[in-house]
Order: sequence, then C-alpha cells, then structure tokens
Amino acid sequence: MNNNQRRYYIIGSVLILTGIILGAFGAHALKQLLIDFSEKIVSFETGVRYQMYAGFSFLFLGLIESKFNVKLIANFWLIGTIFFSLSIYLLALNPLLGDSFSFLGPITPIGGLLLIVGWLILVLKFIKLK
Repeated sequence: MNNNQRRYYIIGSVLILTGIILGAFGAHALKQLLIDFSEKIVSFETGVRYQMYAGFSFLFLGLIESKFNVKLIANFWLIGTIFFSLSIYLLALNPLLGDSFSFLGPITPIGGLLLIVGWLILVLKFIKLK
C-alpha cells in the first residue's frame, strides 16, 4: 500500500467512524433535545448520510488511485464534505446554540457543489481511462 492509498483509507475510515457516532448522537440525544424541531433532526441526518457517502467514497479512491491521480478529486470531496455536513450540523443545532450559526446557510450549497465537481472530475477521468 502506498502513502496516498493509506491517506484515503484513513480519511474514509475517520469520516465513517465519526458519521456513525454523529448518527447515534442524532438518533438518541439530539432527538430528545430538539423534540420541537423535527426538521432540524432531518437536516442533521442528511449531514450524517452525506458524510457516510464521503467516507465510502474515500475508501473507493484508495482502491482506484493507482489508475490515475485522484488528489484533486480527494480535495474537492474533503472540502465539500466539511462545508456541507459541518454547516448542516451547526445549523441543525441552532435552536440549542442560540442561532449563532445561521450565517452558515450559504456554505451548505457550496459544499454540495464541491462534491458534485469532484464526482464530475472522476467521471471525466474514467472516460479518459484506457
């Protein structure tokens, strides 16, 4: 295993691990705290789901990184996941934190766009692959 594969496996595993932890937190503790804000729970779960997708995607990158350079894709995915999921987590927690993160609303779609660009680059690399 080379260093790049190792890096992608670690990033993927950490994203999945923390996604499971945050998912359990959302399903149990957060659901009790935000009982009057069910739409916030749904948003939080969306953040967890996309973080989990990103984790498995990084494991996939580790498998294909010998085919072509995936560093740009990894950067788009990692930054996109951080922007997307972290902003959703903080926005969902606004009722508990006193609306201190409402300025993050525009960050979520930027994160989503970065994820899309990363996947588009991967599609183009697969098309060019001989």
